[in-house]
This record gives sequence, C-alpha cells and structure tokens, in this order.
Amino acid sequence: MTTPIRPRWEWALHDDEGELLPEPVTPVFTSRFDAEQWLGEHWRSLAGAGVSAARLHHAGEPVGSRVDFLLP
Repeated sequence: MTTPIRPRWEWALHDDEGELLPEPVTPVFTSRFDAEQWLGEHWRSLAGAGVSAARLHHAGEPVGSRVDFLLP
C-alpha cells in the first residue's frame, strides 16, 4: 500500500530587490488556506526580519500574485 501524496504549499520570501531569501524559512502546508492564514498571522514579524514580499508555491510552482508587505 502506498501513502497518498499530500499537496505541498509553501512561501518563497523576497527582499526589497526581489531576490529570494534563504531565511527565514516558512513551514510547508497541506492546504492553501493554512498557508495563507499563516502568512496573515506572521507577515509583520517577517517584515521585521527583512522580508518585503512573499509568493505562494504549490508543489514548487508559483501560484497567484506576489504579496507585498507594506508597513504604515
């Protein structure tokens, strides 16, 4: 019996120049909802760590638009 493959959702985090940041590393999620909820809860701390944008990936492929972190 084989184990079903679960969907993999994860965030790619970018700096002000649009370069991919190696850290901080985000968790891998089994649903898009969980991934988006996590970003909604953590974007301020990510921005404080130098992240200026995030892009959601599903199974390694970009999904949707980039999310820019705009602080007031």
